Amino acid sequence: MKENWLELEDKAVIVTGGASGIGKHVVDTLIDVGANAVVVDMSVETGADLDGAYCVQCNVSDTDSVQEMVNAVVGKYGKIDALVNNAGINLPRLLVDVVGEKPQYELNAESFDKMFAVNVKGVFLCAQACAKQMLKQGKGVIVNMSSESGKEGSQGQSAYSATKGAVDSFTRSWAKELEKYNIRVLACAPGIMEATGLRTPAYNEALAYTRGCKPEELSTDYTKVIPMGRDGKLDEVGDLVAYLVSDRASYIAGTTINISGGKSRG
Repeated sequence: MKENWLELEDKAVIVTGGASGIGKHVVDTLIDVGANAVVVDMSVETGADLDGAYCVQCNVSDTDSVQEMVNAVVGKYGKIDALVNNAGINLPRLLVDVVGEKPQYELNAESFDKMFAVNVKGVFLCAQACAKQMLKQGKGVIVNMSSESGKEGSQGQSAYSATKGAVDSFTRSWAKELEKYNIRVLACAPGIMEATGLRTPAYNEALAYTRGCKPEELSTDYTKVIPMGRDGKLDEVGDLVAYLVSDRASYIAGTTINISGGKSRG
């Protein structure tokens, strides 16, 4: 275990979508500094252990499933110190398939509803259920996972970008509502990150089509767009989140922290 100036030992921290991608790196970082990280994901079994993290199966877009998740965590640890609202999905889609070659990559109601169900409704349901428990405790932290695209927009990802814009707005509003009760709400917005393992060939094909290129032509020359000249590391997001849920960040609330190598505007 690393020397822990964050003082997160024995804190119960929920990470939705924590079984893979950025979420898994957040979980690993939290465990490394002594927290009781809880992996909340569709792909795990409740009660299982994932590399030292307690697991709870949950569909974040379903009210009953979310409440059952909260009950399970409180039953296990007696409290919820922090929630990391990380679960999300991204389906690259054009508003209009002007070329007309692949209509499956044109935004439709089904893909729109799916992204908003997880990325917006899921964030709301988990935040509400956890906030009610935090109110009983008199303290808590909610960190919402936003994205650079929520501030900048993103070609072929308008609906996804819109969900992250909603996350930023939730963050600002909920902070104004809950700060008086000693519950901090804030967000972080990763930019271009190293591969997570979730970026499948199907995703790359869809993204490439929305950007008028072939999958192998998707840009990886970050020196052109990122002032630091490299992509972000997933552990860097984990380190940021661990800091934000700790009392070391006790005066940070109602804002979204960019983690994008200088690429994003605030």
